[in-house]
Amino acid sequence: MESKAYLLIFDGFADWEPAPVFCEIGRSGKLEVATVGFSLQKVTSMAGLRITPDVTIAEVDPNGAAFFMLPGGDMWERKSDSSISFLLHRLHESNVLIGAICAATLEIARSGLTRGIRHTSNAKSYLKAMVPGYRDDDFYVDELAVCDRNIITASGLGSLEFAREVMQGLKIYSKEDIEMWFNMFKRGMMPART
Repeated sequence: MESKAYLLIFDGFADWEPAPVFCEIGRSGKLEVATVGFSLQKVTSMAGLRITPDVTIAEVDPNGAAFFMLPGGDMWERKSDSSISFLLHRLHESNVLIGAICAATLEIARSGLTRGIRHTSNAKSYLKAMVPGYRDDDFYVDELAVCDRNIITASGLGSLEFAREVMQGLKIYSKEDIEMWFNMFKRGMMPART
């Protein structure tokens, strides 16, 4: 069975956040890409794109997963879902790379996956305001994206930094190629022609 890169989708998910990294995962041909929903009903992204999930949360097999991403969206500020927390723990125990960006970092904190792990979000004050039980201040890093022990967290302003961390974690390209990609898309630096 081919390893999969899973993207959680739901009504109102921030569709631009997974785009940079999932484009590169797909282009690499090294992982199968699949969308995950709370059900198999179509969802509508923030931009109005209508997408039907490939599988449900209950169908995600940690043994066949290489990466699982939670994109941002207003949903995370309104509620948590026990099925997501349960899945995140199963994935983490199986050493699957987990990524959360923007408001989705709230779910990582609610699930207790920030304990003893360097992490970031939109701001430390944001985590403290939105997650009453958050007590992991000492591990908060004020960076656009952070990876520690297979947990990648990012600010909503760091989708390219997030993508770089994921590509490094999945090793879909060489370190040099990842840096070239980052310099092109973040800094507008085209590689020198040879």
